[in-house]
Amino acid sequence: MNQYVTLTIDGSKVSTPKGSSVLDAALRYGICIPHLCYLPTISESGACRICIVENIVNGESIITSSCTLVAKEGMVIRANSEKIRKLRKNIAELLVAQAPNSRAIQDIAVKCGVREVRYPFRHDDCILCGRCVRVCQDLYQARAIGFIGRGSQRYVGFPFDERPDFCKRCWACIDLCLMKETPCDGPMEIGQEYLCGKCESTTMAPQFDSGDCIRCEMGKGFGCTRHNM
Repeated sequence: MNQYVTLTIDGSKVSTPKGSSVLDAALRYGICIPHLCYLPTISESGACRICIVENIVNGESIITSSCTLVAKEGMVIRANSEKIRKLRKNIAELLVAQAPNSRAIQDIAVKCGVREVRYPFRHDDCILCGRCVRVCQDLYQARAIGFIGRGSQRYVGFPFDERPDFCKRCWACIDLCLMKETPCDGPMEIGQEYLCGKCESTTMAPQFDSGDCIRCEMGKGFGCTRHNM
């Protein structure tokens, strides 16, 4: 039988199985915490940082990703405070500047309140979220792809850039990629990038409420765990 812990998220008492993450607990109770790199039942990485929350410890606020934060008895979490909203907005703006050709990133940027992009567009085709690597390793146990290099030279690829025989060709890496769906008007050319924002009416409904999830359209581009529930 599962043991449960009780914590407080945005003033609400929630119970979640011991060992689960704060993000899992929030989603279980319909508390909206935007997330991108998270995948249920797959190891967490906290790569995108969109799911950051305030963990209040002895009156001090500690900012951390909720997908990697293990829920513990008596925790006090602020998931949608003004401080967190500002930080999330900046992270989302940086992500859309990095990879404007991802509908998932475009939509979550609008959801987080981004109205303009102040940073130079980089037009990357990967944000190193690791969803593909983790599903290959954890779910299919193939380890056919992984991170190669460090720093600005890091990328996802096959060992020695050649597809290994043990690749199962399941294409889960492609299915879960945040770049698989382009913005509403299709791929943007280099030098013509912009904030799409056409789905604002379907992603911004919860903006002024308590953070309750209303199963908005935000999750279409990356398979949000609440989208098809």
